[in-house]
Amino acid sequence: MNHVVIVAGGKGLRMGGDTPKQFMPVGGLPVLMHTIRRFRQYDEHMHVVLVLPKDHQNYWHTLCREYGFTDAHDIADGGATRFHSSQNGVAALAGAADDDLVAIHDGVRPFVSTDAIGRCFDAAERCGAAIPVLPVVDTLRLVAPDGSGHNVLRSDYRVVQTPQTFRLGLLRRAFNQPFSERFTDDASVIEALGEKVEMVDGNRENIKLTTPFDLKVAEVLIY
Repeated sequence: MNHVVIVAGGKGLRMGGDTPKQFMPVGGLPVLMHTIRRFRQYDEHMHVVLVLPKDHQNYWHTLCREYGFTDAHDIADGGATRFHSSQNGVAALAGAADDDLVAIHDGVRPFVSTDAIGRCFDAAERCGAAIPVLPVVDTLRLVAPDGSGHNVLRSDYRVVQTPQTFRLGLLRRAFNQPFSERFTDDASVIEALGEKVEMVDGNRENIKLTTPFDLKVAEVLIY
């Protein structure tokens, strides 16, 4: 069975206002609802776990009633860090088999393509762990502690997106590790076990909605 853990623990402070970014309306529907439906478009039987801070959960239930959103999903509590939120989402899959595949996805990335989702699941089926990436298009500059810097070859780097997709047994082992500041995303938790992570092509539209400008871009992408 396929699962997706959608992590939506952010406070949305960079977006401005009092409404967390994952609840902002885009194209007449809150961002999180678009995100959940994108995964259901890929697999109508996808099991969805939505990770939300406890103090956001009542508001989410209110939004679901207001918008008539009835897509089935479970709720897990958000944690103090991304690591702990993902850990809670994985723990919510207690009844699932180790061979099941689990995507972990940013709740504020509603424009991931079903093709990119499919590439992640296919690669995780083969290799156990997969992440979607994009080539870097801008010039990159490495800045030293003294403020000096030099350009680096952008061909040596990739932009990492989500969904990062893994076999559940591997995730369970990974999230049994103690938290480390080195864990910058879910793939880094897997790699701390000494496991390799396959890279697959992401999609350029799969932006993370972080600022008011991103919301303006989202209103264009939604149509």
